[in-house]
Amino acid sequence: MSQTDTDVGSPAADNVDVKLPFPAIHRELPKRHPETMKEIAQSIDKPLPTATLTKVSIVIPVYNEEATVQMLVSLVVNAPLPGNLRREVICVNDCSKDGTAKKLDELPTLFPEADFRIIHKPVNEGKGAALRDGFKHASGDVVIIQDADLEYDPADYPKLLTPILQNRADVVYGSRFMGGEPHRVLYFWHTLGNRVLTTLSNMFTNLNLTDMEVCYKVFRKSVLDRIQVKCNRFGFEPEITAKIAKLRPRIRIFEVGISYYGRSYEEGKKITWKDGVKAILAIIRFRFSD
Repeated sequence: MSQTDTDVGSPAADNVDVKLPFPAIHRELPKRHPETMKEIAQSIDKPLPTATLTKVSIVIPVYNEEATVQMLVSLVVNAPLPGNLRREVICVNDCSKDGTAKKLDELPTLFPEADFRIIHKPVNEGKGAALRDGFKHASGDVVIIQDADLEYDPADYPKLLTPILQNRADVVYGSRFMGGEPHRVLYFWHTLGNRVLTTLSNMFTNLNLTDMEVCYKVFRKSVLDRIQVKCNRFGFEPEITAKIAKLRPRIRIFEVGISYYGRSYEEGKKITWKDGVKAILAIIRFRFSD
């Protein structure tokens, strides 16, 4: 998707018109069989009926994010949503060792207008397991994955949701590498590692994603209900990608460019090269098994 396609998102929800189709495709059609060519032209420019969706579930896995989680949730509950969508915020505390649990329990008081589900896991199992538990509690028509570390901006929700609301996509991935949005400059080897993992995943799934490891993934709930997540930790990203690629009838997957404010290790970044090795094993595993 081009940057022009994603411009339907705006800072204010009221300015997001999901009923407008993507920009009409104008092309010079062959002159032969003019009546047939006219029908083709009309079908190309004809907008799809908009999806009837009412609620989005935002699932946030949290581990040792005492310093950022309340600020992040403030951004989430105030983020613009297109199409008059309601939101529920599902926070899954993966047995944090700091004061995260207390910060999460304070959220309903801090944001009384928001619909919260706070889940405290008794044992630390990892991001994949936390998401799996969060998905089980999601009651929305659409599910967004949101990290708790302020690397991803909830202001990007409109552009992530619009392809689904326009009934053009079943799954939407954000991409840190499509360009056009603010992007903090950090680690070269992390960027290279992400590109290698995405390329390897694409080879095994026959997709053409630019950012398989991105946090921002949006799913119709009906798609998630067809998938059983098995990976407990960071292997979730290649697993879910492999499994949506296998679904038949084939589902519609879109990408949109997003902003990215990455953290340094000094600021609390958790992922390491060991997680990259595990991701490679997950890519191979879920190509040949479920």
